[in-house]
Amino acid sequence: MVVDEYFGEKIEDPYRYLEDLKDPNVVNWMKSNSTYAREKLNEISERKNLVKKLQELDARKESTITELQITENNNYFYLKRNANEENSKLYHRVGYKGAEKLLFDPETYKKSAGVNYNISSLMPNEKGDKVALEISPSGSESAELLIVSSDGKLYPEVFDRCWYSSPSWLPDGNSFTYTRLNSSNVTDPNRLLNSKVYYHKLETDPNKDIEFFSNITNPELNIGAEEFPVNVYHKNSNKNYGLVLTVDNRIKLYTTDFKDNYAPAKWKMLVDKNDEVTNYLVDKEFIYYLTFKNASNFKILKSLISSPEIKNAITIVDEPQNGSITNFTLTKDGLYYSLTENGVQAKVYFLGKGKPKPIELKLPFQAGSVSFLTINENKSDIWMTFSGWTSPMKRYLYNPTTNKFTFQPLTKQIEYPEFKNIISKEITIASHDGVKVPVSIIYDKNIKFNGNNPVLMMGYGAYGVSMEPRFSSGFILPYCAYGGIYVITHVRGGGELGEAWHKAGFKTTKPNTWKDLIATAEYLIKEKYTSPKKIAIWSASAGGILIGRAITERPDLFAAAIPEVGAFNTIRSETSPNGPANIPEFGTVKDPVEFKALLEMDSYHHIKKGTSYPATLITAGMNDPRVIAWEPSKFAASLQNANASGNPILFFTDFEAGHGMGDSATKIIEKSSDVISFAYAHTGHPKFQSSKK
Repeated sequence: MVVDEYFGEKIEDPYRYLEDLKDPNVVNWMKSNSTYAREKLNEISERKNLVKKLQELDARKESTITELQITENNNYFYLKRNANEENSKLYHRVGYKGAEKLLFDPETYKKSAGVNYNISSLMPNEKGDKVALEISPSGSESAELLIVSSDGKLYPEVFDRCWYSSPSWLPDGNSFTYTRLNSSNVTDPNRLLNSKVYYHKLETDPNKDIEFFSNITNPELNIGAEEFPVNVYHKNSNKNYGLVLTVDNRIKLYTTDFKDNYAPAKWKMLVDKNDEVTNYLVDKEFIYYLTFKNASNFKILKSLISSPEIKNAITIVDEPQNGSITNFTLTKDGLYYSLTENGVQAKVYFLGKGKPKPIELKLPFQAGSVSFLTINENKSDIWMTFSGWTSPMKRYLYNPTTNKFTFQPLTKQIEYPEFKNIISKEITIASHDGVKVPVSIIYDKNIKFNGNNPVLMMGYGAYGVSMEPRFSSGFILPYCAYGGIYVITHVRGGGELGEAWHKAGFKTTKPNTWKDLIATAEYLIKEKYTSPKKIAIWSASAGGILIGRAITERPDLFAAAIPEVGAFNTIRSETSPNGPANIPEFGTVKDPVEFKALLEMDSYHHIKKGTSYPATLITAGMNDPRVIAWEPSKFAASLQNANASGNPILFFTDFEAGHGMGDSATKIIEKSSDVISFAYAHTGHPKFQSSKK
C-alpha cells in the first residue's frame, strides 16, 4: 500500500500501481475490463437500432464544413466531411460560389501505418497560396504540422511535437512562427513543459529552425515551464504579439516590431495577469482588450497602437448589467460583440467607428449562441452563425450599411421532422446555498410530468467554459426522441454568468460545482419531472470531477453515471503530463489550502467501501493527452471493489483514441450510442433492457 503525506495528513493510494501504463498486467486488466464492458453494452437491446438511427441522421447531411478560413483575396480554406466519410478533408475554393478543390486527404497520409489521422486545425497565408495544417493520429492530439500549397503540393518538411502550434505567417508568405512542445509522447510528464516558439523558412530543415520566443531566449520575461508561448504577426501594425498562456483565462501579452532578422527579440509588456485580460484584437490605429477586471461580466478597452500598454486604455464598451460579453471581433466598419444572458440567450451589438455607443442588432431569429467569422479589419465582411437547443445552425452574411442579414449556408440545409415536437425551456433553481442556478430542459412537448420520466443530466463547470445552446442531431435530440428529458445544469465553475460564476466553482469553491448538480436533481424530483431511479448523469474531462463527486456524495440520488475520460484523482493530476498546466484552475498539492481543495474534489479518495453506488460507465483513452488514462483506471478499480449494490461498474478504455478530439464519424456514433443506451438501460426504458437475463 502506497501512503503519501501532505502537510501531516496521510493518504492511502491502494491502486497506485495502475499509474504504470507500460506494465503488461495493467494493460491486460484494462483490456479485460474493456472487453467485458463492450459485451455488456452490446447486450442492450435497442443499441443496434440507435446506431442505425444515428448513422441515418449523419448521412442525411450531405456534408459538414468546419474550420473555415477566408483570406483577404477571397480564398476559402476549410475542412469538409461528406456523409459517407469518416474524417474531414482539406478543401479550397475562390469565393463563396467558386469551384471546390481537394487539397489534402488525411486517409492517404502514412497509409501503411494503419491508424486514423485527423486534421485538427488550419491556417492559410495572406496570399492564399499555402496553408499550414495540424494532423494527429488516433485521437492523440500529438500533432504533426504540414504545409500544403493551393495546388495540392505537400511540402517536404514535417514538424512533430506540435499541439496548438499556432502557425503565424510572415509578410513574405514563405515563412512563419510556430510553437513546439518538449515531447510528442502523451505519457511523458515533461511533454508540455518549456514549450518554445520557432521561426521556419519553407524548404529548410525544421531541426535547424531559429528559437524565437521562450524562457531561454527571453529569461527576463519569467515565462514559467508550464506556460505556453505563442507568437502572432499582425500586418497592419507590422508587429509581433507574444502571448503567454495556460488554462488560466488571463493572458500575458507582449509586443515587438517586426524584423526580417528572426533572432530573439526584446519584448514590451502590454498586459500582465493582474490586468485580467482574456483576449485582444488589433486594427490600424488601436489595440482592443477584453477584460473582467472590476467587471465580472467583462468590458472592452482600447489603446492607441503608438501607446498600446493597457494602462493607457480607455473603456469603449461598459460592463453590461444583464448578461456577459462572450466574444468580439473587428471589421473595417467597427467592432462587433456578442452578449449572452444566463449563458443561453445570445445578443449581438455593433459599435461603429467614431460612434459613441453600440447598437443592438435585430437577429434573424432568437438564438442561444452566436459565433463570428471575419476576414480582417480591412474588410467589411462579417458572417454570423446562430444556433439553439432546437434550432439548427444557420449562417448569415451581415451588411452594416443596409442592416440586413443574408442567409448564406455552406452546406444544404437539412430537415428533422422527427424532432418537431421537442422543445426547450430555461429555468433557475435554488442551489444548496440559495444561489440561483440556470438550468436548460429539453424534452418532447407531449411528455407528462408524473415523476416517472427518464432523465439524462449533464454539466461541466470548469475553466469558465459555458454550455452554450447547440443543435445536436447526433446526441441530445435523439435521446429526447426516445421520451427522455435532457437537462443541462449551468453549474458554477462555468462562464454562463460571467467571471464571478467561474470563480464560484474554482479551487476552494469547487464543491459548488457538484452541489449545483445535486440541487438540480432534487428540484427535478420535487417538481415531478422524474425520480432517483430514473436519473442518469453524464459529463467528460474536467466534468469527471462533477460526476465523480456527485455520486460519491449522493449515490442514492442517481440511477446511472457516465463520466467519460474524467479527472478523478486530482491530488495526483499534477504528476501527469497535462497536470502542471492545470494548476491555475484546480490548484497545487504544494500549497496547504489548495491541497485541501484538491482532496475535496478528488472522487477517487471519496469512494467508501460497502456503499451502494449507481450503475456507472467509466471511459478512458489510451492516447489521451489531457486526462491520462490511469485516472479513470484508478477510479474504476476502486469503485468496482467498493460497490455494494448489484449495479454494474463498467470500465472501457479505447486503445485507439484519446480525449475525443479527432474521433472518426463511426467512433463518435459508437460513443453517443453507448452513453444513451447505458443511460436508458439503467433508468428503466423498456426498449433498452439487456437481451440477456
